[in-house]
Parts: sequence; structure tokens; C-alpha cells
Amino acid sequence: MNACVFCEIVAGRSPAHPVQGDATTMAFLDRSPAAPGHTLVVPRVHARDIWELSEDEHARVARTAHRVARLLKAALQPEGLSIRHASGAAAGQDVFHFHLHVIPRRRGDAIGPGWEAARADDRELVEVRARILAHLPELR
Repeated sequence: MNACVFCEIVAGRSPAHPVQGDATTMAFLDRSPAAPGHTLVVPRVHARDIWELSEDEHARVARTAHRVARLLKAALQPEGLSIRHASGAAAGQDVFHFHLHVIPRRRGDAIGPGWEAARADDRELVEVRARILAHLPELR
């Protein structure tokens, strides 16, 4: 099994450009940025994806992402900001350590929304909602 590149960065064994963090999270500049200031926020503990991450760990990552967003706004004055995440290869995850992308945005940049959206049929929404809510009791 290959070592996790983000675990290597967190452990200080691989180089990175950290910008924020605390005892449980780390934020560092993406080596292949979509825009200047593109930052990755990771938990210091390895979790493959959102399903392996506890709610508390997710909250800590979100808190650090919020701090990074404020830092990027002050430093780079972007017109907007995108926060993105993908869990699983089917969603486009390519590093299997949970992470958020915090990306400063400018009007007209080349970063798209990531999908083409068409309005869903209301019957489909009712059916999908019912399937989701059927699992709610088991997740409490």
C-alpha cells in the first residue's frame, strides 16, 4: 500500500506550504492550484473520505476552512470563494484522505461549477426524499 501523501505532509515528511492549522487540522497551499491561494484543509488523523470522518472531526475541518476563507479574503481580496469536496473516485476524489478545497474566485475565472443542472421532476424529488428519510431513524 502506498503512503498517504497528506499524512506525509501532516507528519512533516513531505514538503508543503502551510497557512493555517491547529492540533487537529492542517491547511496548506495546493501544489496544483485552480487559482492563486487555492488551499487544502485536512484532518491530521487519516480518514479516507467523509464516511470515515467523525462529525466532530468534520466540524474541526470546517472551522479551519472558515478561518482559511477569512485569511484568503483579507490577503487576496477575491470576489468570491468556492469550498469543494469529493468523497470516492466516482465523485472525482483523487487523494484518499478527506480534504476540502478552499478556492479564491474571480469573475470570469476558468473554474466551472462542476456539473450541468437541469430542473428535477417533482415526483422524482418526492421519491428520493422518501428513500432518504426512511434511513433517518437508523442514523440517530
